[in-house]
Amino acid sequence: MDTYDIMLYATYALAVVGTLLSIVLPLIKSLDDPKGLMKSGLGILGLAVLFFISYSVSGNEVLPKFEGDPFNLTPGMSQTIGGMLVLTYVLSVVTILSIFVSELFKAVR
Repeated sequence: MDTYDIMLYATYALAVVGTLLSIVLPLIKSLDDPKGLMKSGLGILGLAVLFFISYSVSGNEVLPKFEGDPFNLTPGMSQTIGGMLVLTYVLSVVTILSIFVSELFKAVR
């Protein structure tokens, strides 16, 4: 069982290191080109706006069987999860449509 614990902690550490590097290295690279940093900032802002819209339209209902142990789900948590699901659906549809439109334009040219 100790081997599983060590591997789990190693996985956590690698995930944290990967996350930090994926944030820090583009920032270091963008010091050469500040316009690139502005484009990234606009992309993050766009995702935040989309999440806010998704969060606003999602409901906060919690079924009684999920209110107690082991879930302890609150209305706020339910609305956050719903917002993430709606955001995932919206981004998936946008991705599929953009692939379709891109291939259509390639076929026309």
